[in-house]
Amino acid sequence: MSEAVLVTEAAEAPGAPAPGASAARQFWRRLRTQRAALVAAAVVALLVLVALAAPLLTAIEGQDPTTYHPSLVDSARGGVPIGSFGGVSADHWLGVEPQTGRDLFARLVHGARVSLGVALAATVVQVAIGVVVGVAAALGSRWVDQLLSRFTDVIVAMPLMIMALALLAIVPSSFPRPVLVALVIGLIAWGNIAKIVRAQTLTLKGLDYVAAARLSGWGTWRIARRELLPGIAAPVITYAALLVPANISVEAALSFLGVGVKPPTPSWGQMLTAADVWYQAAPQYLLLPAGALFVTVLALTVLGDGVRTALDPRAASRLRVGTGRKREAKA
Repeated sequence: MSEAVLVTEAAEAPGAPAPGASAARQFWRRLRTQRAALVAAAVVALLVLVALAAPLLTAIEGQDPTTYHPSLVDSARGGVPIGSFGGVSADHWLGVEPQTGRDLFARLVHGARVSLGVALAATVVQVAIGVVVGVAAALGSRWVDQLLSRFTDVIVAMPLMIMALALLAIVPSSFPRPVLVALVIGLIAWGNIAKIVRAQTLTLKGLDYVAAARLSGWGTWRIARRELLPGIAAPVITYAALLVPANISVEAALSFLGVGVKPPTPSWGQMLTAADVWYQAAPQYLLLPAGALFVTVLALTVLGDGVRTALDPRAASRLRVGTGRKREAKA
């Protein structure tokens, strides 16, 4: 009787999801109410599309990211691009790179492929290791839990940039650099997500449906796969969405320090490294990659916050502007 009353009240509550609505539909309904997150999602989708279509875009322009054009720079002035706005023309839509004359548009869109690809690959590695270690620690014996938890503490305590600098400096240059950067970031920075997964798994272990699965004779890993992993999906997706912009910043910082992606492969961080002495003579060489990084990190951060709020409607957005009383009253 009480259950029927609760169901009736939930159905009559304003804003309550329809009975039987899927979790994905509820998530999308909540996400659609956040305009900032939708705009950020559109920006991220556009950036991904540009990165995937980089060869097509540069073919339309008629340029590539590695060809030198020495005739387009003034060697008497140290390699400053010839022409207004850094050599912008019908053949070079965003101008050319100082000293080398390489096309900036081609390097910018191909750099998006490297920066986004490295960040996404590193996030996948972090999530995979963090989920495996966190679930194993929560479901293992007391000694396994202690061992994995202390090892995770050591990983969390490691300074990411210093360890990455050390590892990237000793690996032979013949190893593909984007792959190496993604692996290094992923193998060093998985500790926090492992802690989140362990805490969430320990909470779910005490619930009735998990106990019922255990009493029915299910094995540990079958329970983890069928009952626990769906329960930890929301916090894992939320944290992964916030990891991507952080990993983009780390890749840019490593390339800026000269140990990340190596020339002639373009990346936004590498472009910033070479642009620090040209901000007066050719400001677009600095502003273009810096602006691309800023827009990408901001859009991913806003989208990650929107995903977090949609998955956990009880949590208010950290990026909400104003009091939001009208929105709260409607909800």
